[in-house]
Amino acid sequence: MSKTSYIDDKAGTINWATTIWMVIFHLCAVAALFMFSWQALIVTLVLWWVAGSLGVGMGFHRLLTHRGYKTPKAVEYFLTVCGTLAFEGGPINWVVTHRIHHAHTDREGDPHTPRDGGWWAHMGWILTGTAQLHEEAVLQRYAPDMMKHGFYRWLNRFYFVPLAACGLLLFALSGWSVLMWGIFFRIVFNLHATWLVNSATHMWGRRRFATDDDSTNSWWVALLTFGEGWHNNHHAHPTSARHGLAWYEIDINWWGIRLLQLLGLAKAIKHVRLNAASHTWQLDSGRTHVKENL
Repeated sequence: MSKTSYIDDKAGTINWATTIWMVIFHLCAVAALFMFSWQALIVTLVLWWVAGSLGVGMGFHRLLTHRGYKTPKAVEYFLTVCGTLAFEGGPINWVVTHRIHHAHTDREGDPHTPRDGGWWAHMGWILTGTAQLHEEAVLQRYAPDMMKHGFYRWLNRFYFVPLAACGLLLFALSGWSVLMWGIFFRIVFNLHATWLVNSATHMWGRRRFATDDDSTNSWWVALLTFGEGWHNNHHAHPTSARHGLAWYEIDINWWGIRLLQLLGLAKAIKHVRLNAASHTWQLDSGRTHVKENL
């Protein structure tokens, strides 16, 4: 399989702007290791949860991409802004990349399948592939729901503004140590955690469902991504807001969605249930999607 899609004729060409930023952030992350403080660690953990769980997992992925649940627009916009703190590109570009991934999973057109190599799936596609950058026609094709909103179009272009404001605030309040850990170390750590969903969970792990792709469930990737590592579950039931289906499959993002529901801030939540009689997993609407491998 070649590293191609309808927009990816630039594969193989280095994305210099993205690559330079990646080098800078990785170097600063290493420098942060020599500037440790407990205050910096606490701030980093809080921001990791805000950006990685509230933002990427609950916001970019389960809400915006798959519409696994609904929230008031104010909550949706808040979760989206949290997602920009992960520095994974604009929200529309992020959603489009993931929708393309689901449309062509592990086939030609998938932006980051390990069938093109583990390095490509993990980081190569960022350095020389689509790198979350899509043409207008592709944005309109795969995210017409988001392209209708001026807020999303603006934030997709200026997604770095909330992160820059956060960095300035951290520096003003707490100095270099908190800045280096809360911004650079956190972002690099979370980027690699997110990329492991693209690479590791399509290479190693266990499969509950007989999907027509290579997706697997990985407990350790799930721990690093607040529940996104239950990837085979997700590919079997993409619109389900719950990815960890068994009691032992820790899914913090699902717990966050349930908390929003208890607070009256989330509704129309889609999730799957096990039908013990037929050994199938079904959406709460009762429509059977994929039979479980027994």
